[in-house]
Amino acid sequence: MNKIIEINGVTKEFEGFKLDNISFGLEKGYIMGFIGPNGAGKTTTIRLIMNLLKKDSGDIKIFGMDNSKDEVAIKDRIGFVYEESYFYEHLTIKKMKEIIAPFYSRWDDEKFDEYCSVFGLLPNKKIRDLSKGTKMKFSLAVALSHNAELLILDEPTSGLDPVFRDKLMDILREEIQDENKSVLFSTHITSDLEKIADYITFINNGRIVFSDQKDVLLENYKIVKGDSGILTDEIRSELLGIKENRYGFEALCNAEKQAAFTQFEIVVEKPTLEQMMVYMQNK
Repeated sequence: MNKIIEINGVTKEFEGFKLDNISFGLEKGYIMGFIGPNGAGKTTTIRLIMNLLKKDSGDIKIFGMDNSKDEVAIKDRIGFVYEESYFYEHLTIKKMKEIIAPFYSRWDDEKFDEYCSVFGLLPNKKIRDLSKGTKMKFSLAVALSHNAELLILDEPTSGLDPVFRDKLMDILREEIQDENKSVLFSTHITSDLEKIADYITFINNGRIVFSDQKDVLLENYKIVKGDSGILTDEIRSELLGIKENRYGFEALCNAEKQAAFTQFEIVVEKPTLEQMMVYMQNK
C-alpha cells in the first residue's frame, strides 16, 4: 500500500527521556490521531518527522523519500501547524503571508483569502494583536493554502472554541476526499479524533502502545464495571488500569477476555479514546 509516512525503528535519546525504537505508518487518504500524555514523545516524533531534530537511529520516509536528504522537496508538500506561534509578531497577517508564500511552489492566494474570510482573519491585523485562537486560525490558513499532500497538526485545536473546532473537522474531511492527502493530528482533545480519525497511534513513555484503525480499537476493548469482590488475582491480571472505590471497580478489558466475566453481574460499555488512553497509561 502507498504510505505517505513511514517510521521504522526510530530512536532519539535525551537526558531523562528516550524515544524508543518507534515504528508506524500512515497511508494516503487517511487521518491518523496521534495521542498520548504530556511528555510521551508526540512533539519529539513530529519534530523528527519535520527534520527539526536529528534521530539517533532508524528510518523516516515521507512520500517515499528520506526526510533528511530530501527535506526541501518534502516540506514543499507538507502543511504544518504547531501549538506555539512561529510568526513574526510585529508583522501584519498580509505581510507575514507575503514572506511565507514564496517558499511553496503551489501556493494559492485565492485559497488563502478564502480561508481568511472563513476564519475571520483581518489582513492588516498585526500578529501580536491576535488571540492564541486567532493565531492558530492563521496557522491553519497557511497550512491549507498550498495544496499540501500531508497535514501535520500538533495540537491545532488548542485555544479554539467548540464551534470552530467542529468547522475544522469538516475542513479536514474535505481535504482528504481525493484520497491523495493525509493528516497526522496530534491532540489531547480525543473527542475530535472520535469524529474524524481513521487510525489512532498511542505513544506513552517514548514507546508506541498501539497503532491501528480507530473502529477496530474501539471494538477490541471494553469498559467493565462491577463489584470489587470479584477481583481475584486471576481476574486482575486480565484487566488494564483498574480503578477502585467504595462502590466497586472500573477497568479496561480486551474484548476477547470479556467472556471471563459473564458469570458475574457486571456492566460492559464501549470505551472512549480518552478512557483507552488513561487506562493503558496506568497499566
